[in-house]
Amino acid sequence: MTKEKQKLFDQKVVEQLGTKKERWHEETLKGKVGDKKYYTESGIPIDILYSPSDIKDLDFQKDIGFPGEAPYTRGVYPNMYRGRLFTVRQLAGFGAPEDCNQRIKYLLDNGATGVNIVFDLPTVRGYNSDDPEAEGNVGACGVAIDSLEDMETLFNSIPIDEISSSVVTHMPSTTVVLLAMYMVMAGKRGIALEKLSGTNQNDFLMETVVGSAPEILPPKASFRLQCDAIEYASKHLPRWNAVSYNGYNLREAGTSAVQEVAVGIANAIATAEELISRGNSVDDFAKRMSFFWDLCNDFFEEIAKCRASRIVFQEVMRDRFQAKNPKSQMMRFHVQTSGITLTAVEPLNNIARSSIQGLAAILGGAQSLHIDSYDEAYSAPTEEAALVSLRTQQILQAETNVVNTVDPLAGSYYVENLTREMAQRIRDYIEEIERKGGLVAVTESGWLHREISDFAYKQQKAIENGEQKIVGVNHFPAEKKKAAEIEVFRYPETAVRQTEKLARLRKKRDQAKLDKALGNLREKCLSDENIMPYVKEAVLALATLGEIEEIFREEFGLWQFPLA
Repeated sequence: MTKEKQKLFDQKVVEQLGTKKERWHEETLKGKVGDKKYYTESGIPIDILYSPSDIKDLDFQKDIGFPGEAPYTRGVYPNMYRGRLFTVRQLAGFGAPEDCNQRIKYLLDNGATGVNIVFDLPTVRGYNSDDPEAEGNVGACGVAIDSLEDMETLFNSIPIDEISSSVVTHMPSTTVVLLAMYMVMAGKRGIALEKLSGTNQNDFLMETVVGSAPEILPPKASFRLQCDAIEYASKHLPRWNAVSYNGYNLREAGTSAVQEVAVGIANAIATAEELISRGNSVDDFAKRMSFFWDLCNDFFEEIAKCRASRIVFQEVMRDRFQAKNPKSQMMRFHVQTSGITLTAVEPLNNIARSSIQGLAAILGGAQSLHIDSYDEAYSAPTEEAALVSLRTQQILQAETNVVNTVDPLAGSYYVENLTREMAQRIRDYIEEIERKGGLVAVTESGWLHREISDFAYKQQKAIENGEQKIVGVNHFPAEKKKAAEIEVFRYPETAVRQTEKLARLRKKRDQAKLDKALGNLREKCLSDENIMPYVKEAVLALATLGEIEEIFREEFGLWQFPLA
């Protein structure tokens, strides 16, 4: 039997306050407010004033509680940042592995506490650097990785058994390969898998909804590979998050904050159902699920989103899947500040935008944070811009006192009202996805694609008509809409170097060993077995990323976005 809510406020007093608020609105405020209505970016109405009457049914223990305890509204750890500061995880990724290795060391030397690696488009899309599809993109916007040897170079002299590594693999088909390379690289260095701490992004929506490539695996195949990586890691990598459900890129493509979180949790639901059907217990894998949120400019909505996401995830894991381990009910998430809000016009304004978004992440209880650099509307950040972003995180940690008390906005009438409204809208959107057959089904049908394109269109129209204001662009527009006089990062020549490495690699490989490994992998693609051990075997035989991906494309077939 559900216990009756223990309402926080005296209901008679709340009713009186509600009456007084109406009187204030009619008498004191009258004539001082126009007819314009205000909404959050997700379309939630914003009242001019909030009071206890707006959260009159609030049950402190059930709805807010204490940090480190269900419903985790206030954070997943009891002492939050007093016990451990959020991981300062600045993105690194450009050029050849030896180039990126130097940037990683630079960030670590200047106080970064985690590694966050992005890969170039050929790597993310599953092509070798010498493939015609890779032309013009090798080493741009990320580091090029073609083989195990590249992974070894990338992490040369980096203490991967002491720091956490975020490996932004995006698509499951590349996740299984790059994660296998990471594990084999660690093994060759004598580092036990139990000591590896980190995260893969590993989200099938990155391949089938958000990303685009000349050749795309079908949703069911991509989802299978996503689950294979999670299942394997849950058994062999106890400190590794083999999935980071990628709300960030959904948001950048075109979703509201509500849709971003709802789709991420719907993916977790689909994953749990699949892994349980394979014979796994929810507590075997759920404790290492993680999420990746995009924090935009609507300050209070983004904080409420973070709090609400923990509430809904805890409910799902407790009630739907009967998770018993408290860690299985804790939503942990990484935050990156919003790239889509950065402007090429007056780029130094982006420092303010990213700083405010980073503050929201901390007030929302993020476990790790990347603050975008001011020049990212142009290119990968220069060392100077990356250092400014790193210092921004350090200033927030060391100079503001915001990390010294847990969930300081709890009890705000507005924040609590907005948190509850966000949570309910997230639940409703998840239910809509479930009614339509679940996340894989709405991907196959194109429904999710249409949801994203519809929101993106409305958002763009709001910018064009000035409803959504962007300072320097459509609000107090700059006199000259051109780049400021800032240094723009110049990418090192990478394609030639990577092509030469691949030629040397192909000459020295044991062809018989390679053929056997690739043959085993091909055979297992259409079986029910977890594919990770066979990818590791191929990686150890020095198979290239592109060779493994080509087997996936041939065996699983290709798919096109249902955009009609």
